[in-house]
Amino acid sequence: MNEHSITRLLLSIGLEQRIAELAAMAIIVLGILLLAILSTWFVRHSILPIIVKIFHKNRLHWDDSLIEHGFFHKISWFVPLLVISVSKDILLSDDTIIAIILSRLLLVGVVIVTTLSISALLSSVNAIYAQVSRRNRGAIRGYTDAARIITYLFCGIFLISILTGRSPWGLLSLLGGLTAIIMLVFKDTLLGFVANIQLAATDMVRIGDWIEMPKYGADGDVIEISIHCVRVQNWDKTVTTIPTYALISNSFKNWRGMTESGGRRIKRAINIDLGTIHFISDQEVLDLGKIKILEPYLLPKQKEIEDYNKRHGLDDEVPVNGRCQTNIGAFRAYVQEYLRQHPQIHSNMTFLVRQLAPTETGLPLEIYVFSKDQVWANYEAIQADIFDHLLAALPHVGLQVFQNPSSSALRTAFGRQQQIKQ
Repeated sequence: MNEHSITRLLLSIGLEQRIAELAAMAIIVLGILLLAILSTWFVRHSILPIIVKIFHKNRLHWDDSLIEHGFFHKISWFVPLLVISVSKDILLSDDTIIAIILSRLLLVGVVIVTTLSISALLSSVNAIYAQVSRRNRGAIRGYTDAARIITYLFCGIFLISILTGRSPWGLLSLLGGLTAIIMLVFKDTLLGFVANIQLAATDMVRIGDWIEMPKYGADGDVIEISIHCVRVQNWDKTVTTIPTYALISNSFKNWRGMTESGGRRIKRAINIDLGTIHFISDQEVLDLGKIKILEPYLLPKQKEIEDYNKRHGLDDEVPVNGRCQTNIGAFRAYVQEYLRQHPQIHSNMTFLVRQLAPTETGLPLEIYVFSKDQVWANYEAIQADIFDHLLAALPHVGLQVFQNPSSSALRTAFGRQQQIKQ
């Protein structure tokens, strides 16, 4: 049955020619739409659930991304389009206006569904790559974004071509003549695409890296790398967006090296009050030798110094005449041994306990070591425990931390001075 047979049927029941033709067209169009709706319902409620169940039950997990991004949902639209195309060819003549309109609408639908399917497939490819790749996981995002933009561009060209009846190649040649304008409009996209390729080639940044970029207020983990921007989740849970090309044109700090090294640097100094530094007497050596960590160091060191002074005939009654131990040296030895015995400090990485140049705030004794735990909270706890202990140990070797006098200390000193004057 086609439009002519339906028209004859309507004429046989007494309708006029014009009305019968319009009614036949309306019946055919409604019938085609009804078939398309029924086919869509059948695919969504019968075929798609079976496909989803098959993909969820297999041993592979990466293919779940196809379902999550709606790839099968989008390609299922080809079924009603196919039903409409077949029904049109059977029920309508090719030279009728309705057939021509339906043909163009079908082409528009095919282009749109194809574009959406390719976009879903690219999103799935990006997600699958992130799952199966352990290295440089953000590199492919730039390529998939570029492919998606090209797909949308061709979609627009073909849609204009279908609706206007012009050749798509003519539109492409027109776009070629507008290259300068296109480059101006898509400047950020082109810069981002080139930058993404450079980031991938040089392995400068990956998803999961901790980066610092003060210019953009970024200090946290990279959570997304796309052709347009890099998203960084800061430690305060805010999200900073950085243009992708900015990572090429500006400097930033990537902490990946620290993460891969297995240690996290502790670099902090204790400022020692210069007025508390002195030579230690033999009695003080014996007293400090009661500290178990210092015992293996102090006594052999004292014997070495005494032998040296005797060999060179030096008068050790006056400490400056020969070699003599100091409380700052004993404390430095204590710090070194304490850190070597600490279970959370790397002994096979850079390990320094050194003096820096004296300043108006005392003598900085700097600790430069690496903790085994890189987790921020644990790292801070380890660092705090170390300096809690060292600050409390200072008085045991006759040293004090330099500290600017507080207002209460100045008032106390001023009050004592006034009492002395009275």
